[in-house]
Amino acid sequence: MKQARHLGGIGALADRYDVFLPDQFGVLHDGQQPYAGAVEALSALKRAGKTVVLISNSGRRAEPNERRLLKLGFEAGSWDHFVSSGEVAWRMFKDMVGSGVLKAGTRCLLISRDGDRSAIEGLPLTLTERGDDAELVLLSASEGDRYDLDHYGTLLDPAAARRVPCFCTNPDRIMLTAVGPRFGAGEIADLYERLGGSVTRVGKPYPAIFEAALALAGNPARGDVVCVGDSVEHDIAGGSRAGVATALVMSGILADAGDLTGLFEELGAWPDYTMDAFRWR
Repeated sequence: MKQARHLGGIGALADRYDVFLPDQFGVLHDGQQPYAGAVEALSALKRAGKTVVLISNSGRRAEPNERRLLKLGFEAGSWDHFVSSGEVAWRMFKDMVGSGVLKAGTRCLLISRDGDRSAIEGLPLTLTERGDDAELVLLSASEGDRYDLDHYGTLLDPAAARRVPCFCTNPDRIMLTAVGPRFGAGEIADLYERLGGSVTRVGKPYPAIFEAALALAGNPARGDVVCVGDSVEHDIAGGSRAGVATALVMSGILADAGDLTGLFEELGAWPDYTMDAFRWR
């Protein structure tokens, strides 16, 4: 077990790494407002000449995520690229349609948030709201602050019973909401498996999203890259598997978590660095 170095802020890594892969929820903002110092820290990385690729387990595509960051007050140009699991999945579905693996008109049951349809916009899929006639299930988000798991179980049980393929483009099991932490789409994916279905997960900690982010960064040497996140399961484990350094921010879902040694050991993932918040110093 390695001992993580505790840092006062992200600026301490600016001399060591050239490419930064920060998460958004729980690191830059809580979904409602930026964390103190986060806007300035992100802009400071760019002023220091760093390549910044935001990497998020959002089921929405990149563009709506970037619009939200600007609306929250983050400076335009303070990141180079935005890679979301929703964007990676959208491009994967597009390739599947092009190759004939996924036929045009496939009936898709989309589980999203606030009526968002960006996960399938531009794809030749037909939306359905019923699990009993769905040919594809796409879990892009959770409304766990509005519904309980039983609601999703009732909706998804007919599809799971028929072994309808399911894709989860937001593997996070916990999400931050205005009323506190609630279950995320990753928990709904676990439910789908308990109901008898199978799930393909797209996003951190799985390789495809890191491969996409590193490709956009110009495929740098892995020793020049650091992944910054608030989830041991997704950010730290995923970054470690991708061969890059990792920094755990003790905000978001880990705020007031206390000693995390047991969690690191359980997941087999230890960060290289820890910091209380995503700030410069």
